[in-house]
Amino acid sequence: MKKIFMLLTALMLTLTASAQFEEGKVYAGASMTGLNLSYNGAKELNLGVAAKAGYFAADNLMLLGEVGYNHEGKDAGHLFSVGAGGRYYIIQNGIFLGANCKFVHADNGYNDLMPGVEVGYAFFISHTVTIEPSIYYQQSFKKHSDYSTIGLNIGFGIYL
Repeated sequence: MKKIFMLLTALMLTLTASAQFEEGKVYAGASMTGLNLSYNGAKELNLGVAAKAGYFAADNLMLLGEVGYNHEGKDAGHLFSVGAGGRYYIIQNGIFLGANCKFVHADNGYNDLMPGVEVGYAFFISHTVTIEPSIYYQQSFKKHSDYSTIGLNIGFGIYL
């Protein structure tokens, strides 16, 4: 009986999620990194927020824009970023693969163009609201060993 209940629950979650990844839908989201959820060689602590907006150009394929702010420890200062990318939702079950490219500017004069990839899951807590944990990697063209970053995002999304 327990197995049948779990199967029906998984089926309902899949059906609920599939309605949100259709062509023409709009996405608004915010994410947070912080408390050592990301690490690279030049800094120790990273506290950041980002706002995202997206549009589903086709079923399961979202175009995404992002603006962000990070306060980084170890004398790195403040970073501002703007970027664009996309997400592909696999088999409409909430798992997504993403690719993006960000322009990063720091108040100390540092500028970088950083392409990145991510994998995450859109966990629906209501019909339109999600919690979206993801793991990401951002590649630095300036200095790979100090500024390329791997980390964890915790985000919230609204699918309309």
